[in-house]
Amino acid sequence: MSPTAEQIKQDALGLPVDDREAIAEALFASLLDAEIAEAWNEEAERRYQEIRSGSAKTIPAAEALAQLRERLGL
Repeated sequence: MSPTAEQIKQDALGLPVDDREAIAEALFASLLDAEIAEAWNEEAERRYQEIRSGSAKTIPAAEALAQLRERLGL
């Protein structure tokens, strides 16, 4: 990492959580194709809303992992 990048990183780590989150999101988004990122954001929002509204059935993580292991024969 260049000295400039290291300084930016150190400065960013001193920012409030909300600012760090916004910067992290912007940097991550810059690494992805804009269309793919938008599609994933829309899908994540749709799933989040389904969970919040109760229209999506959720199961505990341990149960989900057990189902996957069973399907994979592990």
